[in-house]
Amino acid sequence: MTMAKKITITFTARGYELDSYNHINNAVYLNYFEHARWEYFRELGLYGFLKEDDNFPVVTDIHIRYQREIRLFDELSVESFCFEEKPYLVFQQKITNLTTNLPSARATTKLIFLGKDRIAGEVPAAILELI
Repeated sequence: MTMAKKITITFTARGYELDSYNHINNAVYLNYFEHARWEYFRELGLYGFLKEDDNFPVVTDIHIRYQREIRLFDELSVESFCFEEKPYLVFQQKITNLTTNLPSARATTKLIFLGKDRIAGEVPAAILELI
């Protein structure tokens, strides 16, 4: 198992993400985790590789453990790291509410990589070298 660097991004919860209970809708957490994964690829210089080499990361499984609500204008961080678990690249992520200093959610996400032919393959070697 190959273990990668941890990458942390920060942002603020926005008004259009609220539900009728006046906290962030549970489905928005998926967006937060997705955003953090793309920032992870960008931070490691992998976005260009994915685009140029026609490697498409596809989520095949995601498990979210909701821990505490997030409210409008809360400052958040998402910490991400990943490892290979053939044939998957598995992300472990957690959202921390920096306003309250409490955990808000954690997720485990499995990705496969599709090539130009849209057939699933191994995690590309270039990605494993950088993580």
